[in-house]
Amino acid sequence: MKSTVTSVLNLIVWLLIPLTLTSCIKDEPLNAEADILGFRLEKDILLREPIITNNSIRLYVNAWERDLTQLAPYFEITEGATIEPASGTPRDFTTPQTYTVTSQDGRYKKTYTVEFAYVNFASDYHFENVKFHTDQDSSNPTAPAKKLFHIFYDRLGDGKEFEWSSGNAGFMILNQNAPAENYPTSQAEDGYIGKCAKLVTRSTGFLGANMGSPLAAGNLFWGNFSINMSDMPKSTRFGIPFNKIPIRLSGYYKYKAGERYTNKWNVEQEGKKDIFDIYAVMYEVTDEVPYLDGTNIKTHTNIVMMAQVDNRKETDTWTPFMTEFKLLEGKQLNPKKLAEGKYNLALVLSSSEGGAYFNGAVGSTLYVDEINLYYE
Repeated sequence: MKSTVTSVLNLIVWLLIPLTLTSCIKDEPLNAEADILGFRLEKDILLREPIITNNSIRLYVNAWERDLTQLAPYFEITEGATIEPASGTPRDFTTPQTYTVTSQDGRYKKTYTVEFAYVNFASDYHFENVKFHTDQDSSNPTAPAKKLFHIFYDRLGDGKEFEWSSGNAGFMILNQNAPAENYPTSQAEDGYIGKCAKLVTRSTGFLGANMGSPLAAGNLFWGNFSINMSDMPKSTRFGIPFNKIPIRLSGYYKYKAGERYTNKWNVEQEGKKDIFDIYAVMYEVTDEVPYLDGTNIKTHTNIVMMAQVDNRKETDTWTPFMTEFKLLEGKQLNPKKLAEGKYNLALVLSSSEGGAYFNGAVGSTLYVDEINLYYE
């Protein structure tokens, strides 16, 4: 009898297993994300890994690569999502193309602009143009996108936009309700000519202090910002392809240091005074070193040339600066590598020199305007 009961119970269990599995599968929520995670192109024309942001992908190609009319990129997207047009569809990329990613649950869509860019850059920067980084409320996709922080851009000779990067996206995580003018990097009136960039070292509050990042320096730089929560200084990926020989950097600034200089543990450093930083670094790009970040932007052995503003001081009037690019000891630019786009140039502005390691003074404010880059 016991054996019979056991057999019946076993049979019931086996009959219930498919129902249980079906229930689990049915209850599993569908993915609500709609992101492009990676990019692949069978034709080997790229100088760098793609720069993927929240709504755009930029790809640098050699100047002699002119046939962009029939390229068929493949995309890695979030699980279960779909992309339109489909991966592998040939398109004419002589102009930017858009792709729409739809989440697995069908509720959310995100549009990406994919652009192939030749090595191209401006030589003067006026900080007159900004647009907003926006965020769409995933719980209400029909609502207008929320405007968060400023993104500076300049117009190139061909009419395309040259965007500056900043660490504003990191500050946004801890201060999502802050208005654009209260972010570390924003646009301000009363520039040397017209408007200007305003970089302020901001407090990140209680949560930021507990994470070992009590402040966020205002910054602008060439490259892109990709948040690395485990090692925040590595979030800044400095540099863009540069195939010219830089000569000098000039511009105008105003600066006021904050009152209380602290380290990353938010401990005041008595006798220490904050100072801003403006510098540029040219370095060789390799498979092992595709970019430099906040941990090595001034120290890596791949650096070939560097320019840094000296005689930095507090001033409430617009003050001119000029600094020359100098070869580091034992370094030379390789003409062949230069022509092939094997070097990156990073131009960096910061309201606190030690900001990458969260050292500085809350309230330190740097205004910058009319920067010129001279090269041959």
